[in-house]
Amino acid sequence: MGKPTGFLEFPRQGPSTRPVPVRLRDWREVYEPQNDDAVREQGARCMDCGIPFCMQGCPLGNRIPTFNDLVYRGRWDEAAEQLLDTNNFPEFTGRLCPAPCESACVLGIGADPVTIERLEYEVIEHAFARGIAVQRSSAIESGRRVAIVGSGPSGLAAAAQLRSAGHHVEIFERADAIGGLLRYGIPEFKLEKRVLDRRLSAMSEAGVIFHTSANVGANGTSLTRLRDEFDAVILAVGSTRPRLIPVPGAQLEGVYPAMTYLEAANRAVVEKIPSTIDAAGRHVIILGGGDTGADCLGTAHRQGAASVTQIEIMDEPPHERPTDQPWPTMARLFKITSAHEEGGERRFATETLEFGGQGTISEITLRDTHSEQVVTAPADLVLIAAGFVGPEVEGLGVDAPELLTARDTFSVNSHWRVHSLDLDHDTPVFACGDAVRGQSLIVWAIAEGRSAASAVDAHLGARPSALPAPVEPYSLSW
Repeated sequence: MGKPTGFLEFPRQGPSTRPVPVRLRDWREVYEPQNDDAVREQGARCMDCGIPFCMQGCPLGNRIPTFNDLVYRGRWDEAAEQLLDTNNFPEFTGRLCPAPCESACVLGIGADPVTIERLEYEVIEHAFARGIAVQRSSAIESGRRVAIVGSGPSGLAAAAQLRSAGHHVEIFERADAIGGLLRYGIPEFKLEKRVLDRRLSAMSEAGVIFHTSANVGANGTSLTRLRDEFDAVILAVGSTRPRLIPVPGAQLEGVYPAMTYLEAANRAVVEKIPSTIDAAGRHVIILGGGDTGADCLGTAHRQGAASVTQIEIMDEPPHERPTDQPWPTMARLFKITSAHEEGGERRFATETLEFGGQGTISEITLRDTHSEQVVTAPADLVLIAAGFVGPEVEGLGVDAPELLTARDTFSVNSHWRVHSLDLDHDTPVFACGDAVRGQSLIVWAIAEGRSAASAVDAHLGARPSALPAPVEPYSLSW
């Protein structure tokens, strides 16, 4: 603990945001840089608790008090070494994670918690700036080959870990660029794609091989072929089937799943082309009050929507931690993101009854779940951000009745193996990430990718793996 009185001397202070009128004119990230002195003060707020509940709150088990103290002391290289031991991609979690570690911070019981997420961001940005090796590799090649299907956070984490153990790793991505959700699901104002490309470049230099437009089950690439050519296969295909709202008018033009809209917007920004789904001048309705809905909100603002309304069927969350969600759990609280600061209306406890229009959406009928009042609102573009219901398995070319759980996620055993596929081929198939856990947080995806990599490494070496396995398969608890 570098400064025992730091939590008494310094208030919580994150980075400031760029002015709303300025940032709505571009797609750059919304936060201004913090100077090193301000960042070190935030590191000094960590109390280095005897029992670091923050580490328990983090699925990765990040050594949070250790790197907080090193940040306070200005020992950036050592802080990066500690952080990269447990987290392959702090530049992603430092921008996108909702920080369950901060919900578990002991200081947060009676004051504002430590800015752990932002400190991760600062540590890894200093590491890149100082030329520190951010992707580990092995001087000894194992001679074993692993194929990974899917290049989202879990697939990339598994690849990074297996390459660090000396295995030959190839990633197969059905899209035309690597990154999965990070590439096409996260808006540029939350994660500039140069940050993703910087990480992919480091992984490529370390020997990870990427294949794009490689849709397993099509284009000549089948799961059977991968099993013939590799010693292990990992399915990290995510949970990509959207949950839709089956009400009258759902088939109208102008009603889209949120990810369809976000992908079109991301492609337009990066490729500098008009978006195929543009909110400019339109009355936009977003159905879903979570982070994906907020991403749609910020995107619609930047496209110049005439109005944006975000609708949630559940009641407005409490603004303070309720008694039935005690510390150190991650409570469901009212959240104001940077996109909400930019404008738009929010409605809670509101049910969608019908989409109206002649071929194209023009209005939406809603009902207040408390008063039962029914209203009709203009709607030129409706974005459904109601979550996802499981991985897409049809294209994998497998027909195993026990492939999926009752939750439509991959059924794996305690070693992350899709055991229902073990009977028809000698090469094992593993699975991890949202395809196993269901739609979840990026930090869980990375943790599952690391854990699956440990299981694969143990199988390939026929001995316990030295790679860490921070979590167990979620499906085992169902």
